Amino acid sequence: MGSGGFVCSDGVTTAAQLREVPALADDVDKRGNEQQAFRQAVTYGVSVIAVAVVVGVLTAVWAANRSACAAADTRLCDDAAKTAVLFGPGVILLAGGIGAFVLTFRRFRAGRNWRAFQGAGWFLFVLMTAYLAIGAGSIAR
Repeated sequence: MGSGGFVCSDGVTTAAQLREVPALADDVDKRGNEQQAFRQAVTYGVSVIAVAVVVGVLTAVWAANRSACAAADTRLCDDAAKTAVLFGPGVILLAGGIGAFVLTFRRFRAGRNWRAFQGAGWFLFVLMTAYLAIGAGSIAR
């Protein structure tokens, strides 16, 4: 048995075999592009959130101005209005999260910095889950 408990197929470990290290991705060289990738991921995430807010406002205005809800005491008077306000922005956040993960995979395959986009995808998924959970809880009352 060789030193340090490392054993080759023939039972003998040489010093040269112990020095061999498998080739790993060189993340140090990618540090220069990290700030640019972070800015791109933040811009992507903020854009998706802005679109979700616009869709939420538009669906709320639509729900409040429908003829079916004109005489009602609340703005979300029926199931169609509640569903639209709940799932409109939720679908946008879901699509944005999936898009961020697609960009993550494409950047990973190209050998570019991908971690910021993975973070943006998880942030959008958590935001979507929180929005749907809070919205569903308030609509269920």
